[in-house]
Amino acid sequence: MAPLDQAVELLDRALSYTRVTLHEVSDADLPRRTPCERWDLGQLLAHMDDALDALSEGAHGAVDLHPRVPVRVRVGSLQQKACALLAAWDQETPDHVTIGDQRLETPVVVRAAALEIAVHGWDVGLAIGADRPIPLELARGLLPVAESLLAESDRGSQFGAPRPVPADAPDDQRLLGFLGRDGAPRIGVTQSEGQIPGNTGTGEAAAS
Repeated sequence: MAPLDQAVELLDRALSYTRVTLHEVSDADLPRRTPCERWDLGQLLAHMDDALDALSEGAHGAVDLHPRVPVRVRVGSLQQKACALLAAWDQETPDHVTIGDQRLETPVVVRAAALEIAVHGWDVGLAIGADRPIPLELARGLLPVAESLLAESDRGSQFGAPRPVPADAPDDQRLLGFLGRDGAPRIGVTQSEGQIPGNTGTGEAAAS
């Protein structure tokens, strides 16, 4: 399978995982805290909404980095954009994508999109108290993506320090721990206020 086809297949699985969680979000959930410090669920969904727009633009060869006007996020819009995103990358796409002053190979951008979508899908699930781990096969595919894309200079501004996990931990916990999140299973826990243990390095301007 070609590198781009592999990346799109990974993106498909990430979108499928996250869309299930988004389906459970209600307006009453928007003030809930998330693993992303200083972001409540409404703000995280707004970030995801902007990210899906940008990632869809990437299928045409360039991403506009100009700030977007903040709007109240509607989960239905996110669901529709998730479908449109996969459709965009299923068509003929350029070999490279320009993001600001960087020119990246297209499969790298798609794998990064899969990582972003799946991990924030987990964030949303934790915020609403859903016990929905990242599927092991998906996490196994995303772990080398995270390890190749996340530089130490990103720690503290976009990601927290890596969290220790047991040597025999499953791949979903290893992935989340590498990204500064506490991926230990939580059963029957609903987080409605206060900081959720997770990515303490993510601030309002971070793109993680």
